[in-house]
Amino acid sequence: MSGLLRRLLLVTFAFVVLASQAMSQNVRIKDLVEFDGVRSNDLVGYGLVVGLNGTGDGLRNSPFTEEIMSNILERLGVNISGEQFRPKNVAAVFVTGRLPPFARAGGQIDVTVSAIGDAKSLLGGTLIMTPLNAADGQIFAVAQGTIIAGGVEATGAAASVVQGVPTSGVIPAGARIEREVDFDFTELSSLRLALREPDFTTAARIETVINRQFGRASAVMLDSGTVSVDLTRSGARSPAHAVVAIENLPVEPERRARVVVDQRSGTIVMGEDVRISRVAVSQGNLTLRIQEAPIAVQPNPFSEGATVIVPRTETGIIEEQGIGLAEVPAGTTLSKVIAGLNALGVSPRDMIDILKSIKAAGALHAEFVVM
Repeated sequence: MSGLLRRLLLVTFAFVVLASQAMSQNVRIKDLVEFDGVRSNDLVGYGLVVGLNGTGDGLRNSPFTEEIMSNILERLGVNISGEQFRPKNVAAVFVTGRLPPFARAGGQIDVTVSAIGDAKSLLGGTLIMTPLNAADGQIFAVAQGTIIAGGVEATGAAASVVQGVPTSGVIPAGARIEREVDFDFTELSSLRLALREPDFTTAARIETVINRQFGRASAVMLDSGTVSVDLTRSGARSPAHAVVAIENLPVEPERRARVVVDQRSGTIVMGEDVRISRVAVSQGNLTLRIQEAPIAVQPNPFSEGATVIVPRTETGIIEEQGIGLAEVPAGTTLSKVIAGLNALGVSPRDMIDILKSIKAAGALHAEFVVM
């Protein structure tokens, strides 16, 4: 009985390991798609920051700062017509934010404040009430508050140092929503799922999983990047309940084989499906060294000769140790090739050149992206 029990435990353990490996490859639908209508909206505004410690805009170089300051003061009942004032504690800024989906009036959102003039720092400044407009020109929020700058600047008589970006900062919960987006999610009769990485296989798997969840053919794959769900056939109480039932369903995504190379940092990132056909690789470096060492030949004393420059050149060729002619068998994964190159001590720069050559030879079966 003990031997049988031991074998049952081993089989159970192997099944659990295989199941965990299969589940580890699955991804929730909510991490693969964007739901139609569930999106944010960008907001932007133009405002004025006050209270700076002499690090604001130079009004001679930034006339728009003086203009907006005059408009604000006039709206507050201060008549400054014909006055000449050049304060250094104000700065014109752009204010940007993002209106989240289904945001309601009275809610608050974070905003980013960035100087557009020649202000040196926004540290300690206060943003004056600034309306934020959407792409259609409508005002959806109003921003105001103290700026948290992300840098610091110190200046001396002969030198200065800047750490971070003092001309940009954030205001947490600095804007209050004044208008809601005119969109009624409950009136939807169909819902489209837009894949972030379009792929026919992944879209077909999403269609199958959704239909299995609802027990009927309610999802249809329209193309490689879109799956449409008929909410009237889903049996859900509302579109929101349908999204809840869909977004946490596990799906194994299928992606194209891709190799991404960053030449500046020497970084190589690849997928597990990258394959290489049978190919031979040889890599090495030659260094040619040329050095001129001319010699001046003087004539004998009291002779009528002239000084002659005799050229002398030293040349040499240095061959650095590299990779000899090596054959890569067909069907080899790129990860194995990279592991072999690392074992030979090949530098990332040379490795990138080798991958480029393999791709040019038509032996690398993957999308090759160079950044």
